[in-house]
Amino acid sequence: MELDDLDWKLLDLLQRDGRMTFTELAKRVSLSAPATTERVRRLEQAGIVTGYAAVVDPQRLGLPIEAIVRVRVRSLDTPRFRERVVTMAQVRDADHVTGDDCWLLRVVCRSMVELEEFVEHAQRYGDTTTSLVFSSHARNRPVTRDVFGGIVSR
Repeated sequence: MELDDLDWKLLDLLQRDGRMTFTELAKRVSLSAPATTERVRRLEQAGIVTGYAAVVDPQRLGLPIEAIVRVRVRSLDTPRFRERVVTMAQVRDADHVTGDDCWLLRVVCRSMVELEEFVEHAQRYGDTTTSLVFSSHARNRPVTRDVFGGIVSR
């Protein structure tokens, strides 16, 4: 699907505030509400917009520990690990990746004890390396048209 400037502007606005009404979106892109609604529906039907969600702060929910757990899963255990990882409540993101490690997990925990238990469980499937997250500086950033222009520093 070829996107025009209005599509990109709608995507930018929706990625920044998924609760924005069609009326407000229409004002921001200088279109009628029905035309805006149709464009958003088209983006949804094309699978470009796949959903809308609230962004939650785990620390405010009592989950102060965040870690990246890299797992080098033994090849025979990959299907079992894949099935298991999606059921583990602490896992926020699970990516099957290339490189020395097979899986990159972003997890949140109530305590270091809970993180230790999580890692011990993951070690049933292979070797792990764990890194604590001190702070995050670029998370859930909008995908913009700029990505097609190469590496840009501003």
